[in-house]
Amino acid sequence: MSLTFKPVGSYHQDFSFRNSEEAIQRFPFPFPEDQYMYSVNLEPATSRNPGSIFEHCFDIDEHYRSEMVERNRVLERDPRRCLVMPHMQTAAWDTLAMLMEHLSQDYPQWFALSRDGDQWQWQNHALGIDQRFTYGDADTLPCEPLEYIGRQVQGDFALLDQREGDLFMDAGIVTCPADWSLAFDAGMSFKQWHSPVPMAHQMGVFDRALKYLVNIQVGQPVRRLNWTLTINPRLDTSPETFHEWGSDRASITPGNVGSLVHLRVELQVMARLPRSNALMFSIRTYLISMDELVTQPAWAQRLHRVLRDLPDAIADYKGMTLYRQTLVDWLSQFDSQA
Repeated sequence: MSLTFKPVGSYHQDFSFRNSEEAIQRFPFPFPEDQYMYSVNLEPATSRNPGSIFEHCFDIDEHYRSEMVERNRVLERDPRRCLVMPHMQTAAWDTLAMLMEHLSQDYPQWFALSRDGDQWQWQNHALGIDQRFTYGDADTLPCEPLEYIGRQVQGDFALLDQREGDLFMDAGIVTCPADWSLAFDAGMSFKQWHSPVPMAHQMGVFDRALKYLVNIQVGQPVRRLNWTLTINPRLDTSPETFHEWGSDRASITPGNVGSLVHLRVELQVMARLPRSNALMFSIRTYLISMDELVTQPAWAQRLHRVLRDLPDAIADYKGMTLYRQTLVDWLSQFDSQA
């Protein structure tokens, strides 16, 4: 598949973001069944389905330039969205190396990396960047390594330090979170930052997930899908900006539900970093409006059933209580058995 970029669209104010037909076709619809309940649902992050989001470890798509503009906008407003504790410097360089290696291998028409010992040259043709630097020396880059590469890759990145049989969120660049905050979660353990999730703790989901994650080996990344709903194609739904988007949930009517409500799916990849032994947790977000989603009849029918039968505690956690029934009623027209 030849990768081409759309003109820059907006994830705030006028919300000009739209998906092409090709982007709709490759959207990661997250429901394998007509009902949803938490599961670890991890699988090896091996390449499959050419042209899909699973072809490469780090997916770049038509919205690349739009997301990079949005990332820069958020970081300019709030530099705390990028945070690296002192003991995570090696992990930050690890992340830069892994991302540059994958992007240059998987998208050679847009990215190139050449290395001579610790003297590296990075070229990003999509953004017009040509940077020579010394690997490990932050003074040779325009900014710190995690921020530098984070401004050039779609998705958020949390870097987890592994110690005492646990994982701690000690670094990251997070500008498009689904209602969580890097600044708040920094330094927390795996179960601490997942503590708001209802029902899953009692089901033992996080015990199993943590046991699995701490045993991930170098070169054996894993992935999973997560989902929620978002009003408008807004990437930055952080607690820091809740005053800008929280009231949107009360604005949904039968007339606007198709255009305003978006299914938000995260492709989460967990990869062991070779030099630091930290775990990279990448969170690549995809958005699709209900109007776009229902162009796929099987998706429309299944989403109706999933949301109709979703446990109230999960619906409340995902922030859809105010408009859930309106959405379910609207989706019912696409379900022949409704």
